[in-house]
Amino acid sequence: MDSADQRPETAFNRGMAESAFDIEKKSFEIIDSEIGDHDYNRLEWDIVRRVIHATADFDFVTTAKIIFRNDALVSGFNAMKSKCTIVTDVDMVLAALNKKSLSTLGLSAVCHISNKTLVEMSRRLNKTRSELAMRQAANEMNEGIVLIGNAPTALFETIKMINEGATKPALVIGIPVGFVSAPESKEELSKTKIPFITNRGRKGGSAAASSIMNALMLLLQKLGKNDNIDYENPYKL
Repeated sequence: MDSADQRPETAFNRGMAESAFDIEKKSFEIIDSEIGDHDYNRLEWDIVRRVIHATADFDFVTTAKIIFRNDALVSGFNAMKSKCTIVTDVDMVLAALNKKSLSTLGLSAVCHISNKTLVEMSRRLNKTRSELAMRQAANEMNEGIVLIGNAPTALFETIKMINEGATKPALVIGIPVGFVSAPESKEELSKTKIPFITNRGRKGGSAAASSIMNALMLLLQKLGKNDNIDYENPYKL
């Protein structure tokens, strides 16, 4: 069966799309109303709001606040303009990336955690598959975007690789979820000079991580339609 993206457009499909847009628009209005004043700039808020929309969790503005550092958005935009690779920690994050946006922007996305050879390597080296999968993606990470929503060990390994000089991503989006090591891995990321997006505390997950990346791709497509946008200083918006 053809995927939804491949089906011919019909009046019914157009109606469904318009209905979905109306629901999303209303949802954003509710989020704006309930949050009120905040300290994000326009572009950052567009991303944070989409995370709240995907998770229905307002803590991403408060106790689990999403943080942008070291020109994260500018670096991410430039990486995508250069047709970078997005490396994810788990298949669930990879599957949730918007395929239309990936295709429109000419981006590739990969995840190596399901590589069968990593199972034996994990036993032999006493390391998690997440760690090994990130190490295996060192070249793809270089000047690319690392997207981690589940495994703190994947984020720790990425930070280790950066400190070793084994790779240099353009942007690290690190918001692993969990009670063990998730907050600590985010704290370590916050100590780096690499452009990054993270959040405080235990919360995170696949939906939050993929929402951030999908929002970044949508923003770049919107910015690309405006010839007056200065990519080096998009905050003028």
